[in-house]
Amino acid sequence: MKGCEALADAICRYTDRRYTVPGFPVTALGDLTKAEMVINEKTALEYALGDSLSGRRAAVIIKNVGVNACADPLLQAVTQGLVSGVLLVAGDDPDSIASQTAQDSRYYGELGELPVIEPDASSCYSGVEGALQASEMFSRIALLRLTPRILDAEVCNNPVPRKDRKGRLAEHTLTMNGRVTAAEEVYRRMFSWSDTSPLNRWEGEPAGTGAAAGRTRIITVHPPPEQTAALRTVQECGRTFVRDHRGLLPPVPQKHPQYREERGYYHTFCSECPFKYMLDILKERDLNVICDAGCSFLATSPPYDLGLASYGMGASIAVAARSIQIALIGDYALLHSGINALIDVYEKKLPLLCIVMKNSCTAMTGKQPVYDPVRYLSFAEPVVCRVDEEATLREEIVVTDIPRTLIVEGVCPEGCSHETVEY
Repeated sequence: MKGCEALADAICRYTDRRYTVPGFPVTALGDLTKAEMVINEKTALEYALGDSLSGRRAAVIIKNVGVNACADPLLQAVTQGLVSGVLLVAGDDPDSIASQTAQDSRYYGELGELPVIEPDASSCYSGVEGALQASEMFSRIALLRLTPRILDAEVCNNPVPRKDRKGRLAEHTLTMNGRVTAAEEVYRRMFSWSDTSPLNRWEGEPAGTGAAAGRTRIITVHPPPEQTAALRTVQECGRTFVRDHRGLLPPVPQKHPQYREERGYYHTFCSECPFKYMLDILKERDLNVICDAGCSFLATSPPYDLGLASYGMGASIAVAARSIQIALIGDYALLHSGINALIDVYEKKLPLLCIVMKNSCTAMTGKQPVYDPVRYLSFAEPVVCRVDEEATLREEIVVTDIPRTLIVEGVCPEGCSHETVEY
């Protein structure tokens, strides 16, 4: 059995949804899993995060350079958390056979503090299931690194049972500093997981990672197991990632995560924010939303507490399309990177209400001017209304079985800033 076939079978067994952007060496893997083609890698990962919030395991199958395109939600999810496992399958091309770079995706594990698994011929099934369990255990995306060598190799056909776990979203009452501290403590626990993982096999020198030859087999390549510190020789496909990270230690424990109440205050919208009436309607109807970066993120705070999750700039649209079906996004975030997802949502006719807060500026960063998004959204046939058009707002803020876009226009008052409210 070829590695590509075994890995495709494993991904289908252990996930509920699959997405792909084709590229060497994982094009065939996407085909074999019948993965849904997506407009770009970032949108694909955001769809998978939406599935996670809905209790579905999901996999995204992309090539190495595609990992760069989804870096924002990949790293944002570390502090935001998730529910069901999300697997990012990265097809690396160490010899640049059909790629413009020999990028080694394992370094994203170090950058994002992610679990990274690189299966060998005997761990294709257990590696996929183990990565998804790690995703759920540590509430962050897991990266499965594949190279042509493992995809083309003869491998074992040895399925393992599926054992779903449950991750958790970051507590909304944590400050951003608190979320980072809490995520760092989870990363500390990942080192023990790697040290004791049954995926690794310790049989003496030399050691090999993934499909590289070696008696000792290192499958959990990040964090590297403690036992790697004593190894003299580590053979790898691509760069010397594990060799260079031998002896890597867990981060030093920090103080306990900070909560808003402990800090003594929370941030919310400006006292004269023109969009408050629209937010009041959402609150009145008990409608949760997926928030974006920018002012929309403040909907996660009191007095609204509407935001279920937020995975970075332009992410709300695709995440919401696969979860609670309401995205709240600013005009700049929409043009920045949300518009690609909106195109994909409309092409697939996914149920979604996309609410765009159009204030024509980047209110979070100094009110720099923003292009008018309306002229670029003819495909969406958006409903455009002012913040004071009560009847239109009440009629349009509903979820239906088709994609819809509501652009709400308002002007940020001069001299105002986000309120700081004491507890």
